[in-house]
Amino acid sequence: MDKTIIEKIVALVMAELAAKPTAIPVELSARHVHLAQADIDALFGGQLTPAKDLSQPGQFLSKERVRLIGPRGVIDNVAVLGPARPESQVEISLTDARILGIDTPIRQSGEIKDTPGIVLSSHKGIVGLDQGVIVAGRHIHMPAKDAAGFNVKDGDLIKVRMNSSRPVVMEDVLVRVNDQFNLAMHIDFDEGNACGWKQGVPGTIVAKEPSTIATNQEKVVEL
Repeated sequence: MDKTIIEKIVALVMAELAAKPTAIPVELSARHVHLAQADIDALFGGQLTPAKDLSQPGQFLSKERVRLIGPRGVIDNVAVLGPARPESQVEISLTDARILGIDTPIRQSGEIKDTPGIVLSSHKGIVGLDQGVIVAGRHIHMPAKDAAGFNVKDGDLIKVRMNSSRPVVMEDVLVRVNDQFNLAMHIDFDEGNACGWKQGVPGTIVAKEPSTIATNQEKVVEL
């Protein structure tokens, strides 16, 4: 084969590989609360006050804070994220669940049916939630172009290697595809500490699980 043709083929292959994503930014998701508007009113008497934009478009950390009150313990100064949600939701770690004394299931955001409740308090009010406390399942936000590059689709369960000081492979990582998202994998502090995560540590997809779970458009846009 002509040397010029070979060089062109190699250049095309290298350009295609360079265009595909190879690493996933990993972010730690600290304990936080999403609130319905009625609960925002009861706890703060008005709108949330944005303090910092988050990595996902339209989401923000507010200046407001709440206390989590469980059967056996409390956790103070818990972040409230905005904007308002249709239903209030509390996302904690398994360590937090033990402190509070709540048997908390691992669920994806928005999947709060038959989950435990909790009491929230602020300097202005108190709210009792009948349900909504979860340990958030590990997941990756992806726009469609990145999903195509990784050859995955919405609802896939994949394995991701954490390229950290204590490397581990995390299984059952849910892929959530929506063009409203920026590429980012979210894990909680328990998981981050276990693998020695630090700012800038990426993840690498190593395998796709044999099964997938269904998501819908309403759930996939939640954090």
